[in-house]
Amino acid sequence: MRLEGKVALITGAGTGVGRSCMKIFADEGAVVIGAGRTQATLDESVANARSGSGKAFGMAADISSEDACAKLVAETIAQHGRIDILVHAAGVGYSWMEKSPNSMNDVATTPFDKWREVIGINLDGYFLMSRAVLPGMIAAGGGAIVAVTSISGLLGLPVAHAYCAAKAGAINLTRAMCVAYAKDGIRVNCIAPGFIDTPMVASVISAFDDPVVADQLSPMRRPGSPDEMAKGCLYLASDDASYCNGSVLVIDGGSSARQ
Repeated sequence: MRLEGKVALITGAGTGVGRSCMKIFADEGAVVIGAGRTQATLDESVANARSGSGKAFGMAADISSEDACAKLVAETIAQHGRIDILVHAAGVGYSWMEKSPNSMNDVATTPFDKWREVIGINLDGYFLMSRAVLPGMIAAGGGAIVAVTSISGLLGLPVAHAYCAAKAGAINLTRAMCVAYAKDGIRVNCIAPGFIDTPMVASVISAFDDPVVADQLSPMRRPGSPDEMAKGCLYLASDDASYCNGSVLVIDGGSSARQ
C-alpha cells in the first residue's frame, strides 16, 4: 500500500504501460484516474484495475490538445479533490506508422506534418499535462510526476527520428522541471524503457523469435513487460524514491549497456 491515500492521474491508460500502471497503482492503494483516446480500451483498463480492491476511473481525452489536458485535470480535481501523482505514459511508437505512414522515417523522408504529429503526441502532451497539474501540486506543497520516455531518447536510431527527438526532449524536460520545482516539494523523474511487449511495437516484436537477433536486441534475449515498466513508475511515484529527482531510470534488460 505504498500509494495509500494518493490520487494518481495516468495518461495513455488504455493499453501497455499505462494500463499496467493503472492496475499496480490501484493495488498499491491509490485512487487512479486513467486517461486515453479510445473509450473501449480505457473501459477495459478500468475494469482490470478494479479486479482487485482498487479504485479506478476513466476519462477519455486527447492529450495532444491543450483544452483537453486542462479539462482532464480540472475534472479530476473536481471529482477527487487533488492530483498527487501524474504518470505520463501516453505516446505513439513504431507501430504508429501503420496508421500514419512516414511518421517513423528518417529526417530526409519525414514530412513536416508527420514530424509535428509525433512531436505533438509524444512531447507536447507531456508539457501540456505537466503545465496543467503543476499549479495544484505547488499549492498542495508537493507531488510526483513520472514520464515514460525511451532509450531511443538517449541513443541514435537510423529511423523514427521524430520519435527519438520527442523522447530526448521529454527526458530533458524531466530534468529541467526537477530543477525548477524541487523547492515546491515536487519530484519529476522518468523511466526509459527498451523493447517492451506492447501494441506500440507489435509489428516488430517477433524479431525476438530469432535467438541471434534477440541477443543483439537485449542481453536478456527477451522484451520487457508492461508490468516491469509500471513497477519502475511505481517506485519513482512513491515515497520510496523520496530522494530521486531528475532521475532517468533505464529499464531495458541491458540493451543500452552495449552502446
